[in-house]
Amino acid sequence: MRYYIADCHFFHDALNRRMDNRGFENAEAMNAYMLKRWNGKVRKKDEVVILGDLSWGKPEETNDLLEKLHGRLYLIQGNHDPFLKDKKYNAGRFEWIKPYEELRDNRRKLVLCHYPILCYNGQYRLDEQGNPRSYMLHGHVHDTHDQRLIQQFQEITRSTVLHYPDEEERRIPCNLINCFCMYSDYVPLTLDEWIDNDYRRRLGRAQGDTDSNRSRF
Repeated sequence: MRYYIADCHFFHDALNRRMDNRGFENAEAMNAYMLKRWNGKVRKKDEVVILGDLSWGKPEETNDLLEKLHGRLYLIQGNHDPFLKDKKYNAGRFEWIKPYEELRDNRRKLVLCHYPILCYNGQYRLDEQGNPRSYMLHGHVHDTHDQRLIQQFQEITRSTVLHYPDEEERRIPCNLINCFCMYSDYVPLTLDEWIDNDYRRRLGRAQGDTDSNRSRF
């Protein structure tokens, strides 16, 4: 089984009070909860693609964490992975470390990067049933205004109608999925689980916006 997750930020205590407002008492409590959630889902032979910002800890702390995490680990480099700059960290714990990757998952193309790519490779591809064949998985933006802007971009793109000669009208599939760890309660998810998670989250937000608009009148 292959799972994906982004922006765990192990050891990053400030996120309990700022930006994410995770609400743990301290970094130790946050680390313990995330580790429990991770290992409760992932088996030792499963694959986990980490879409950046795994650990804010020192190399020694991060090495200890890496030994405890289940799974075969693949790391997409983030902007908050300072341990990568120190030779003391255990690079052998990762199958590979890359800034960008493209791979296949159950006949679908995945574009992987810590940063969202608005016009990603394969974006227009559909299968015989008209379903998207490509997805862009990312992290970095957490649950911030930047994520709202990305969502607005997707909505505009998906509503755009293309006219090709001798072909039916087509809309642009635009499938950027933010694999932010808090969206899954810190559990790595499969691609299909992230697709469902993203759909339900967007549906819930749209419903919330509708209710909010109704309350104004």
